[in-house]
Amino acid sequence: MARTVWDSTVGKKTVMAVSGLIMLLYLVVHMIGNLKIFFGAGEFNHYAHWLRTVGEPFMHYEWTLWLVRIVLVVAVVAHATSAYQLSRRDIRARPSKYVHKKPRASYATRTMRWGGIILGLFIVWHILDLTTGTVHSGGFQEGRPYQNVVDTFSTWYGNVIYVVAMLALGLHIRHGFWSAAQTLGAGSRTRDRALKATADILALLLTVGFIAVPVGVMTGLVS
Repeated sequence: MARTVWDSTVGKKTVMAVSGLIMLLYLVVHMIGNLKIFFGAGEFNHYAHWLRTVGEPFMHYEWTLWLVRIVLVVAVVAHATSAYQLSRRDIRARPSKYVHKKPRASYATRTMRWGGIILGLFIVWHILDLTTGTVHSGGFQEGRPYQNVVDTFSTWYGNVIYVVAMLALGLHIRHGFWSAAQTLGAGSRTRDRALKATADILALLLTVGFIAVPVGVMTGLVS
């Protein structure tokens, strides 16, 4: 039964929609946490430590954080796999170009594929930079996330990578949220305008919220 659902186009779109909404929820929480950096090193570092102690004493140190990470990895893999397979299925369904051009799609729609690739590469870089410290620009300091963030956004390439990725994220959310709503049956002629407005607002708030951190470092508000 599960295999049959997964093999269907509707099943893959549903997996994309659910996994996308899981990641969207995480992004909202993550952005709010990131903005704590404007309250100073003590506040931001305390927040980072709190993430590792959530659920104690019932949950062991970092268990909740690792549970969240596992859910996110599963969501990312499911989202990327279903997107790739749907893309291949779409290409096989129309191997030759259309004789007549289709109506011009929105910029977000036409960039969903390469935007997803950019975000995938960014996730890898972001983890290696601020979680493991493998590609960190300065001397990575374990337990001092505030200083690590400042170090990253004190470099031109750190800012460029992050800003480009966040712009791609905004476009991805703008189209993806509305598409997920349609897939899950939340869309209708009467709700369509509200859903599109919600998608625009979410995309704008998340893009601005995430970009605010490197801008804060560049302007000296965070140092």
